[in-house]
Amino acid sequence: MLKELFISLLSRYTDDVVLAESLWKDLQKKYSARNRHYHNLSHLDHIHQDLVSIKDRIMDWDMLLFAIFYHDYKYNILKQNNEELSAKKAVIVLNTLGIDQDRINLCEEHILATKGHSISENQDVNYFTDADLAILGSEWNAYKTYFTKVRKEYNYYPGLIYNRGRIKVLKQFLDMPRIFKTDHFFIDLEGRAKINIEREIELLSR
Repeated sequence: MLKELFISLLSRYTDDVVLAESLWKDLQKKYSARNRHYHNLSHLDHIHQDLVSIKDRIMDWDMLLFAIFYHDYKYNILKQNNEELSAKKAVIVLNTLGIDQDRINLCEEHILATKGHSISENQDVNYFTDADLAILGSEWNAYKTYFTKVRKEYNYYPGLIYNRGRIKVLKQFLDMPRIFKTDHFFIDLEGRAKINIEREIELLSR
């Protein structure tokens, strides 16, 4: 499904099937790395599924799609610049495809916004970052699976250090005026997300 979606997206900008296949294999390799327990192809698919139902509200669907595919291209738990490096990769690819600079800038903005998930003046960006966080508002069993997979990605860190850092991140979400910036996601997910986060903090604090 994801491969067909990506190849179809590329076909709107290039007829070079060799290039398209090469770009897909590169993505597939990155997102299928052994350390990718949560930030993998399934994560990309979930974001797409959460957004495709509101496709008609998105001003530039293609740039949002490129952002989905490249926003976690670089993922190293020991680094603080994953979003910047992922955005840089997307910019290189989109330049190769000859896409207009203003649209490239939009894709870059999408990806960089996942660093802090702050509200944007661009509603497309808000829809994208909301979808990236949609797992927070899932049913408890799905949420538990999510944070268990994230813990595996951070298995380099011992429990005490990880728990302290994770709690800090979770409390940052609770301190936001609202986790989800768009009404579409806020109405359905905000309440459950806060309950899930508070419950995880309680588990981590034991």
